[in-house]
Amino acid sequence: MSPTWIVLSISAYFIFLSIIAWYTSRNSDNDAFFRGSKASPWYIVAYGMIGTSLSGVTFISVPGKVGSAHFAYFQVVLGYLIGYFVVAMVLLPLYYKLNLTSIYTYLQKRFGNTTYKTGASFFILSRTLGATLRLYLVINVLQIFLLPAGLSYFTLAALVVLIMILIYTFKGGVKSIIWTDMLQTTFMLLALVTCIWFVKSKLNLSFGGMFSTLHDKGYTEIFMMDWLKGNFFIKQIIGGMFITIAMTGLDQEMMQKNISCKNLGEAQKNMITFSFILLLVNLIFLVLGGVLFLYSEQLHISQFVDGKFQLLDATNTFVAANTDDLFPTIALKYLPPFISIIFIIGLISALFPSADGALTALTSSICIDILGINDNKNLDEKQRTNTRLKVHFSMAFVFLLFVIGFKVLNQSALIDLLLKIAGYTYGPLLGLFMFGILTSRNIKDNFAPIICLAAPIICFIVDKNADKFIKGFAFGPEMLLWNGLLTFVGLYLISKPTTQVSALDTELNK
Repeated sequence: MSPTWIVLSISAYFIFLSIIAWYTSRNSDNDAFFRGSKASPWYIVAYGMIGTSLSGVTFISVPGKVGSAHFAYFQVVLGYLIGYFVVAMVLLPLYYKLNLTSIYTYLQKRFGNTTYKTGASFFILSRTLGATLRLYLVINVLQIFLLPAGLSYFTLAALVVLIMILIYTFKGGVKSIIWTDMLQTTFMLLALVTCIWFVKSKLNLSFGGMFSTLHDKGYTEIFMMDWLKGNFFIKQIIGGMFITIAMTGLDQEMMQKNISCKNLGEAQKNMITFSFILLLVNLIFLVLGGVLFLYSEQLHISQFVDGKFQLLDATNTFVAANTDDLFPTIALKYLPPFISIIFIIGLISALFPSADGALTALTSSICIDILGINDNKNLDEKQRTNTRLKVHFSMAFVFLLFVIGFKVLNQSALIDLLLKIAGYTYGPLLGLFMFGILTSRNIKDNFAPIICLAAPIICFIVDKNADKFIKGFAFGPEMLLWNGLLTFVGLYLISKPTTQVSALDTELNK
């Protein structure tokens, strides 16, 4: 596949994306950037959020995991579904009742300024790590298959991608992203379905025959029953539920799009519709993974030796590889050029929604939660806009540094790493909101950062020594729940009963 054709395809795609962004960002102000002027159609938000939620990690890592874990990832996805209903019925009503621009303002109203800053800081850390990890994966794939080796070429590719994202987000923010995400979700799903269809045809299988073969090979196994393992189905479902509550319901990026809907009812319709679509799309990704492994067996280009994955290299030698490499290897080396272009466009379409939304949400959180530009009456609209632009470009530079850092560390198997990071960084946010919603107690505001730092550190120590406590035991994604519960207990220890009606209670009871 000629790199020239791929570059031209990406350029054409980006130009089309920029035109959409320019058209939708006309006459945008700060409210449009932060909240989409609260005029976003719920069905457009629901559809576009598919691309944001899946990202390049799902596009590459989920199909790759099928070879070793089969369809076990679907256990987590079932947990996601439960979590989305909790977000729709518990958190969205709270955010709309308080008319929030930043969801972390709730922590300020409930506990105080220090807790508010702590919660916002954990989001900034969590989203920066998650978004740059996703960016790293996709840019690394582009370098492996299209660019010369070396950190300088990787850095240049990362810089170009971030500049492209800046071009179509710096003005319109959420107002533009709602529509560009819809476009990108469409291209990503088109790539997914096209690749399944073409590979299935190469295998000379009907759809019925495809599913029968996947079942016979054991790839369709979903529920894992060993309670000691991290992939035990109860751990996975519970973990998936709380991952959704934390990474969607307590995440400014995801909620920023939801609270841009016209009213609560439309936001809830968006969330519930989105949850069922996401369930189906994740299942299709797993089917793609199974089909790719069937095809790789037919071509004799991959194998597992002692549980280690290997791919055939240019010298016809099996070498150690990542399961993340399987999809791009087949798409770019063993399929026709037009399928390769569709794959690259799908990959870019999976990359942009997770990166552009994160960059916009982080800009919003820093401007509103950390710098307080909305509360500063001495700033006019132009000064707020200048501050927002400075933060937006600064965060893009931070993204670049983090992506380069992941390249230096050479991270792999990113779907597992992403869920593990979420368990540590979103846990304190989960604990803070759980304590605020489920109790009426007041905490010692200045002690909140200590509790929120101590909980993930303790969880990390316990996780690393779990095998010593119970032989063969491993934590799964449910670590997020334990982290949140530990934060909850810590907050209880620094709290006292409420003696009077708070301003927040008065506001909620209006």
